[in-house]
Amino acid sequence: MIAKKLPQALHLLDRYHIVANLNKALDQVRAGEARRLKAEGYVPHLKHTRWCFLKRRSNLTNKQRMRLRQVLRYDLVTGRAYLKAQALQLLWRYTSPTWAGRFLDAWCRDVMRSRIEPLKKVARSLREHRPLILNWFAAKKQYNAGIVEGLNANAKLRFRKAYGFRTFQAAEIALYHQLGRLPEPESTHRFC
Repeated sequence: MIAKKLPQALHLLDRYHIVANLNKALDQVRAGEARRLKAEGYVPHLKHTRWCFLKRRSNLTNKQRMRLRQVLRYDLVTGRAYLKAQALQLLWRYTSPTWAGRFLDAWCRDVMRSRIEPLKKVARSLREHRPLILNWFAAKKQYNAGIVEGLNANAKLRFRKAYGFRTFQAAEIALYHQLGRLPEPESTHRFC
């Protein structure tokens, strides 16, 4: 439908959703391995390390940076998964869709051989959405889904506030007021 109305529109996936899925997979690997190590009676090396793995390196505190360095010394699946997730961050430095596609294909092949199931799931998803990811590079990295996400959040907020409206028309008017920042009418009832 959108393609008919807007034939010049470019459908793309931006960095935010890809990184969010990758972080979710990385946290699954970390949590699963922490449970396994605890059940087997090993020293809890992964205890209190969630944000060490999920934050950007530049945002880590000194304490978190040291903790991450200590954990990466051990041969843990979480460490390998973290390094693979960090390697994907190099994708965003490319400007050419062709070279970005080659890098993405190579990263996906590497992850599929890694036997780390949550990351393999992300790699399958990236392969499936490859054209949409590369469209972001074709659009010269100028667009992201932040605006759409903001509008969706505002719409969801309005629908939560409109709970109890009995007609679609009343909810629609409330939505127009939320998104268009129109002034709300004075109450039609007098409260004494």
